Amino acid sequence: MSEASPIEVDVLATADPWSAQPGAAERVTQAIRAAHAGATQDYDLGIEAGEVAVMLTDDAGIRTLNRDWRSKDKATNVLSFPTPQVAREAGEPHLGDIAIAYETVAREAAAEEKSFDDHLTHLAVHGMLHLLGFDHETPDEAEEMEAMERRILSGLGIADPYAETEPVHQTR
Repeated sequence: MSEASPIEVDVLATADPWSAQPGAAERVTQAIRAAHAGATQDYDLGIEAGEVAVMLTDDAGIRTLNRDWRSKDKATNVLSFPTPQVAREAGEPHLGDIAIAYETVAREAAAEEKSFDDHLTHLAVHGMLHLLGFDHETPDEAEEMEAMERRILSGLGIADPYAETEPVHQTR
C-alpha cells in the first residue's frame, strides 16, 4: 500500500518478545491499510480516513486488557476497541485500538503450521475489520467476515487462513 494511505497507523511494541520480529510494525501497518481498502471497496462504511493505534503486547498484557474490558481473565490473540459511533459521527478521526499478543500469535502459528508473519497479518486484518464494524457473533456474520479476510489476505499474498483447518476463534 502506498504512503498516501488515508489510514494513519501508530504501532507501539510494549513487550520485549516483539524485538525478535523487527518487521512487525510495517507488516501490521500494511495489513490494517489493506483491510480498510478491502472493506471500503465493497461496503459504504462512511470511513474514508482515520487513525488506528496498535499495541504489540504479550500474553500478560492482553490478559489484563481482556479481564479489565471484557471480564474474561485469559489471554487471547487479538483485541479490538472501536471508537464509539457517536464520537465518529462528531468527527473523531481515531477509529480505535488493536492489541496483539506475541506468545499467542507464535503458539497459534506453530500449531497451525503457518508463518508467524502470515498469522500476525491475519490478526491485524481481523482486528481492523472489527474497528470498521464487522463482527462474527452469528454464522452469517462470521461467513461474511471470513470471506473478506480471505480476499484481503489473498491480495497480500497470504494463503487462506481457514483452509484445511478449523478457524481459530478470535475475540476482540
